[in-house]
Amino acid sequence: QLQASGGGPVQAGGSLRLSCTASGRSFSGYTMAWLRQAPGKEREFVAGVLWSGVRKDYAESVKGRFTISRASNTVYLQMNSLKPEDTAVYYCAASRVFRGMPPVNFDLWGRGTQVTVSS
Repeated sequence: QLQASGGGPVQAGGSLRLSCTASGRSFSGYTMAWLRQAPGKEREFVAGVLWSGVRKDYAESVKGRFTISRASNTVYLQMNSLKPEDTAVYYCAASRVFRGMPPVNFDLWGRGTQVTVSS
């Protein structure tokens, strides 16, 4: 299972770090990703990383501001220079079969964590 945490309120320009703890199986070979869904909008890809860490991908809207990483069984999303448009529920997800970046099909989802950026 995936357990996401770390969301909360923050002012524009601030930082937050989201964590996704993976458990219950081996995630070797998986692609781990963060996605988000803002009110009234579709869920969108934010960042992804192969479990090995050798490949990462980011949405254009977060490049240079967000960093995805993995340490042990936890995947992190470091979010800097946050903007009000980053406000969303953030989800951690895992894809077992690598079919390129960004991943589009996921086998496992964590519960979302709310990020609210105020101006």
